[in-house]
Amino acid sequence: MKTLVSFLLFDMFLATLLVPAYAQEKISGKEIIKQSQKAFYYAGNDMKSKIEMTLINKAGKKRFREMTMLRINVDGTLEQKFYIYFHRPADVRGTSFLVLKYPDKDDDRWLFISAIKLVKRIASSDQFSSFVGSDFTYEDISGRDLEADKYRLVKTEQINGKSAYVVESTPISVAAYTRKISWIDTNTFLPLKEEYYDIQKELYKIFSADQIEDVKGIPTIMKRSITNVKRGHRTEVLYKTAEYGLGMPNSVFTERSLRRPPLKWIK
Repeated sequence: MKTLVSFLLFDMFLATLLVPAYAQEKISGKEIIKQSQKAFYYAGNDMKSKIEMTLINKAGKKRFREMTMLRINVDGTLEQKFYIYFHRPADVRGTSFLVLKYPDKDDDRWLFISAIKLVKRIASSDQFSSFVGSDFTYEDISGRDLEADKYRLVKTEQINGKSAYVVESTPISVAAYTRKISWIDTNTFLPLKEEYYDIQKELYKIFSADQIEDVKGIPTIMKRSITNVKRGHRTEVLYKTAEYGLGMPNSVFTERSLRRPPLKWIK
């Protein structure tokens, strides 16, 4: 009898060890994505970064973009403001992009095309269009609303030596994909990899976090890439610098800055 009890207790102990980490933590897929968005898009009160973007076509030909990205969080809310200014090449120099992000309604987006001195408002229906010829969409730049998808935690597994939650996202509202699979670092909650599936249920786009560094105690993706596997086109983004807590004023993030860039902050 004692032997039987011992075996039963051992089996119960072994079963506990075999329960996936996410089951023990009782964390939902939605909560994981919420924490991931906070870590990826909302880190720090504000952020300034110098970025080099490389566009690579199927034949391996490269085109380059150099820009400064500014971002500020609106205190006590999920609202944000983004401003991007293009320095190079010459044909896009002076082009700028402004986003006012809201959690409960469509974001406001404007693009100033310096070559023709035109401010273009990006309609909500255009949010899935290519951002300046890259494999990122306008929505990718500022992020998708949490309530726009439903989420399912699939499992945890190792990816590139890191433990990751694997979460499936299915759109509730209009999206550029019919399904997305995300690998989220269980420690930092940064997205390590994302796979996007189209209306044919085929993989068409892959996001990858290729380099992560600690910046003032904040884990930051310093290099990332996104590949359109159907077109054979790839976009690489390198953060040459990243700074947090600069005290940027709200006046930087206005339509006026599209035509008159805030020189102090984009240098």
